[in-house]
This record gives sequence, structure tokens and C-alpha cells, in this order.
Amino acid sequence: MTHHLLFVCTGNICRSPMAEGIARDAGSRMGLDLEVKSASALGLDGDPADRKAIAVCAELGIDIAEHEAQPVTAELMEWADQVLVMEMRHAMDLRFRFPEHDEKIVLLGPFGGKMEIADPIGGWKFTFRRIRDQLRAAVDGYLRQLVVPDRHRR
Repeated sequence: MTHHLLFVCTGNICRSPMAEGIARDAGSRMGLDLEVKSASALGLDGDPADRKAIAVCAELGIDIAEHEAQPVTAELMEWADQVLVMEMRHAMDLRFRFPEHDEKIVLLGPFGGKMEIADPIGGWKFTFRRIRDQLRAAVDGYLRQLVVPDRHRR
């Protein structure tokens, strides 16, 4: 079974592109069949990933250099099995705009022990590294709960 995951943050230039790259890498390691995308709650379109986000992901062998921001659309919401957001305000915004997809929208942070994952934009590289590591923990926590059900289906 293919899992369609959509990661959403404010601009789709820091957190959600990092989460997308991390999920693609972790899913591959875990043997999960994933399709992963990310999008901007703010509606940015075509912007590249922040250079610090690219750099800290590259430290882990994860390449997000070709990333381009895209806005959250009805089509993306329909495509996704789960929409993983960074902050409560993202969840509230998406639930308001796409009430028919309310059940798909979840906070990513709690899967890694945080309520929300803060925006590193404008911060130092060590801030991006800290957020990257929070994203890794949360993505790994989320993906681990997908592994068990997949084993039972076989």
C-alpha cells in the first residue's frame, strides 16, 4: 500500500521541504512505499528551499536543492492520505479552507515529543540543525507507526 504524505508549513521553504526529504530518506530505509510532497499554507509558489535548510539536510545525505515551494491546493489535499503540519495555526487554517479533509490533518511534532515545530527562518545554521533533528525524530516516529500495520496486511 502506498502512503501519500503531505507536509505543510508556512512558506514551504524551510520545515516542510526538510520534512519531505527526511521522510523520503527514512521511508526508503524502513522499506515503506511512500509518496511524499510538501506545500505552503501561505501560498508561496516557486521559491527555492532556504539555503540553510539545503545545507543541514545535505549533512545527512539528503538532497533538497531542487525543491520549489508550492501552495496547498484542493488537489494536494485530495491526493494526501495524511497532511502533517508544523503548527496549530496551520491545522486551523487548513481545516477552515478544506473542512472535508479535517480527519487527514495532524500535527507532526507530537510524533517526536514536541507539540509544534518552530520556524527556523532567519535563524543561524545551528537553529536549522536543531529543527532538522526535531523533524527527523517526528518523521521517524510517524513512519514507525506505519510499519506495523503494513506487516499485518501481508
